[in-house]
Amino acid sequence: MNPAMIEAAAVRMAGHVRQTPLLNAPLLDRMAGRRVFVKAECLQVTGSFKARGGWSAVSALSPDARARGVIAFSSGNHAQGVAYAAAAHGAPCVILMPSDAPAVKISNTRAYGAEVVLYDRATEDRDAIGARLSEARGLTLVKPYDDPQVIAGQGTVGLELARQAAEVGITHAPVFVCCGGGGLASGIALALQAQAQGLQVRTAEPEGFDDMARSLASGTRQRNPALSGSICDAILTPVPGELTFPILTRLAGPGAVVSDAHALRAMVLAFTHLRIVLEPGGAVALAAAIFGEGLPDTVIAVATGGNVDPVTFATALDHSA
Repeated sequence: MNPAMIEAAAVRMAGHVRQTPLLNAPLLDRMAGRRVFVKAECLQVTGSFKARGGWSAVSALSPDARARGVIAFSSGNHAQGVAYAAAAHGAPCVILMPSDAPAVKISNTRAYGAEVVLYDRATEDRDAIGARLSEARGLTLVKPYDDPQVIAGQGTVGLELARQAAEVGITHAPVFVCCGGGGLASGIALALQAQAQGLQVRTAEPEGFDDMARSLASGTRQRNPALSGSICDAILTPVPGELTFPILTRLAGPGAVVSDAHALRAMVLAFTHLRIVLEPGGAVALAAAIFGEGLPDTVIAVATGGNVDPVTFATALDHSA
């Protein structure tokens, strides 16, 4: 992985993926006791940053590979990102999704034209199903984070952030990034190393699913004891990525861990003060930026996704009452 791959991905996705704004609200700053800037990837095409990695990976395929099609495993946001890119390139697309994925993510993935194959994550082997389909149809697997082109696509968030931070005079700040396998965090870290070395990535994860934070602290990849049990479904992964962990070991600061309650509260604050809608997993970085202790007077958070179903969003609003 190198910054040139990120720059190349940015060229390929120009006009197809949005440059999202860097938001700030004085009342939110006052409440947090620090300046909080929010990179609003929830406003991205498909509702999350995953559109970037999906476009980068699909657009980098050979014409023959694109004609055969792609396959991806996802609980929702990666699914939509790959499906969007595949449809735009005229490539067949199969998405394996757990049957308990949020209904809005399943329906949206189908709406982008993908064939959705549901499986029971407790009793069925996702990898075995995917291998069988890939072999039968000649599909190319687009991994959610352990793929150089996916990491490069996610890194374009960092290119934009470096420029936007400079425009508002931010030269040094932690950059909290919601983290599952680490594709977004590692891509941003690589871009910032090249463009804005005073900005340092810090991963943010839900309590009980903080494999990246524990891995960064120990120096070895740690597993989560469970695969479900948090409202932050978008960022529940079993173990840090093989490609992403070495990058973050070298470039990231300590990982932050956030409670589900704080994630819900961050959703409400984002809606109230920034007028953006976040899903729980997409609000974890903002929660770390608002509720974290011992932070400097300026922090940045990447609001990674807004694909929340109405029931969950209502739960967040009720939680604040």
